[in-house]
Amino acid sequence: MSDFLASTDVALLQRHGLADFDALWNVQLDAVDEPNTGRGGWSSVYRLELEGKGYYLKRQSDYLTRTLHHPFGEPTFAREFRNISRYEQLRIPALQAVFYGERRVAGERRAILMTRALDGWSDLDSLLARWPQLDAVQRVGILQACGQLARTLHRAGQMHGCFYPKHIFLRKRSTGWQAQLIDLEKTRPLLFGKRDRLKDLEPLLRRAGAWSEGDVRCLLATYLQQPADSALVDNWLQRLVQRRREKEAH
Repeated sequence: MSDFLASTDVALLQRHGLADFDALWNVQLDAVDEPNTGRGGWSSVYRLELEGKGYYLKRQSDYLTRTLHHPFGEPTFAREFRNISRYEQLRIPALQAVFYGERRVAGERRAILMTRALDGWSDLDSLLARWPQLDAVQRVGILQACGQLARTLHRAGQMHGCFYPKHIFLRKRSTGWQAQLIDLEKTRPLLFGKRDRLKDLEPLLRRAGAWSEGDVRCLLATYLQQPADSALVDNWLQRLVQRRREKEAH
């Protein structure tokens, strides 16, 4: 597999001598948190800023996942990069890749995934923390943006698998709120129709404790393209509440 380098960022990276795998592997940066260990290796995330543009540079060594297609393992970033590329092809709003590459060095399997930082965006978790302070127009805008994001995702035949508030990023624009997704490692195709769609949505609603029933109806109304008091929204709300109770009981 050849390295991927986004054409829009080539010149900037070249000016700083960071347009290839070895340079990105060796550049000295402070990690944003403790590295993940396990799977026989490690994986770490770094913040990189170049001429006012922010990036997240992720490096890993022997941090592998094993599947039927890759019984001997592949870097977990490989799957994430494929999913980022798939989302872009399907026009599902999500984080954007700038660089991806893999190397074998003396038996060690290294991988780099670099993405654009979502500067100017807020994760839904932080918005939920101040939900009571947001005015009605802001709340409706956020709920509609989340509902539209879920609708776009599922209509494209994809299930995120970790549709949590911390993985949904939003920003206010003159035309309204926009939303996009991060953390695509567990994405898979929708295989079981409504069951998978409910399975994807329920964790979001379970974690969004600040939302009232009216808020959830607003999100579902956008998702289903139906009035908030429609029978279809009633049905989906009932199914989601039931699934939430079953999860909490376990």
